Amino acid sequence: MEARVGRAGRVRLPAISARTFALLAYAALAALVLIVATGATVRLTSSGLGCENWPRCGSSFLPQTDYHAYIEFGNRVVGFLVGIATVVVAVAARRAQGVSRRLAAAAAALPVLVLSQGILGGITVLFELHPLIVLAHFLLSLLAVAVAVYVAIGAHELALGGRSAPVDLRARLGWLALALVPPALALVVTGTLVTAAGPHSGGEEIRRFGTLVDAVHVHVGAAAAFGVGFLALVVVLLVERRHAPVELGLAAAVLVLLLGQMVIGEVQWRERLPWGLVLAHVALATGVWTGVVALAVRLAPRRA
Repeated sequence: MEARVGRAGRVRLPAISARTFALLAYAALAALVLIVATGATVRLTSSGLGCENWPRCGSSFLPQTDYHAYIEFGNRVVGFLVGIATVVVAVAARRAQGVSRRLAAAAAALPVLVLSQGILGGITVLFELHPLIVLAHFLLSLLAVAVAVYVAIGAHELALGGRSAPVDLRARLGWLALALVPPALALVVTGTLVTAAGPHSGGEEIRRFGTLVDAVHVHVGAAAAFGVGFLALVVVLLVERRHAPVELGLAAAVLVLLLGQMVIGEVQWRERLPWGLVLAHVALATGVWTGVVALAVRLAPRRA
């Protein structure tokens, strides 16, 4: 369908189907997960100051022939593409029929979050990767992923005609799924504190944040607390499996990610934290966060 020209000479974009909106929302979610991985690569390869200024990379906008500069600049390019993907979703939310105001507002928030993330990324460079600013940058990434999960699930349900978890099931399990979000956040954040205290804090001469052993102990405690709560949700979903097959499958996928994360976490510690294994650990942690938020969105009680 071609774009139409309104009475005032404005070009009106064509309406899109709910299915197209859902596909675009999932693409934006995948892009936001990808930028977490590329950002982690920058930190783990000590490339945080590969481009020592922002938005330029040294004396020009393009990186010089330097390994760290290419990695840092590559992350910026991915961030630009992610920004485009989120803008497309925000526009699509305005052109798809049946999109609620809340869902459209969440979609519109995505490019704002990506822009804020880019600005904060520049600030981290200007402040030479201060660990607290790097942490704030990562938290903003997690927030963007969470909002993208909400948009993707909302678009998916719209494409399916509003199907979701039964109302009575959400009333029984919504509180437990929502209660797992803060422990999941604590699990991921304490993992970043381990990175900040270890050998991969972003650069060759970047100051560490605390001691590695203490940070690991805090992270293990957060993992234990989250694990107990998550296993409780899995048990309840098993009991309710006839009414929640999708949610049980999603919880099973998260459980597999958690087990993989535990194995990699143990191996990377014994192998003195090689950055490739740490990156895999970060990727699985992002997957766990995405899955937990998805469970909370699907099971949270909603207004009629």
